[in-house]
Amino acid sequence: MEQLPLYTKIIFILTTLLAFLMLYKASSYSKAIIVIMLLWLAVQSVISLTGFYTVTDVMPPRFTLLVLPPILLIAGVFFTNKGKTFIDTLDIKVLTLIHVVRIPVELTLYFLYLHKVIPEIMTFEGRNFDILSGLSAPVIYYFGYIKNVFGKKIMIAWNIVCLLLLLNIVTTAVLSAPFPFQQFGFDQPNIAILYFPFIWVPCFIVPIVLFSHLVVIRRLIKSGN
Repeated sequence: MEQLPLYTKIIFILTTLLAFLMLYKASSYSKAIIVIMLLWLAVQSVISLTGFYTVTDVMPPRFTLLVLPPILLIAGVFFTNKGKTFIDTLDIKVLTLIHVVRIPVELTLYFLYLHKVIPEIMTFEGRNFDILSGLSAPVIYYFGYIKNVFGKKIMIAWNIVCLLLLLNIVTTAVLSAPFPFQQFGFDQPNIAILYFPFIWVPCFIVPIVLFSHLVVIRRLIKSGN
């Protein structure tokens, strides 16, 4: 990973910072949110810098520690009364626009592919079309919330389609990593997500994107418009 140009890491760190700030804004600058995000990023950064996640021949994969806690936290938020109350205070306009971070994420993935630390299948030259979510997010934001041209059904449909695109790349990424159950990318496996700062993709960026879609879908279904 030392061969990666510095700009690749800088772009990705700035992208993570953008996602961080947008979720912070969507929460009306909640102190609890910023503390949770800072602690989670710090803990995972320290762990990854020890090389812990580069050990891939164990079951269950150590990678699970990157993704399981955020999933459990999201589930807890959606299935508890306090969590539901919190969800209803979030700004869904910002949570829609937050998906623009998927553009620089996809560009980062492409740079990583060029430097042979992820397979082509994980990029927009392969079977990853998640960049379309990022490109369309400003359109949905503008015509859905500013101009009120798009109805609730269109907004829900867009979020569902983008969730499917997210599921596609997440599945591809996991099955391209050098785990015992690897299915893709044997000639150029997905090793980037095992190193800092790119471990922030599965432990931070993906959970934020997932959470944002689920919150917006829930709020749109609940709304009377």
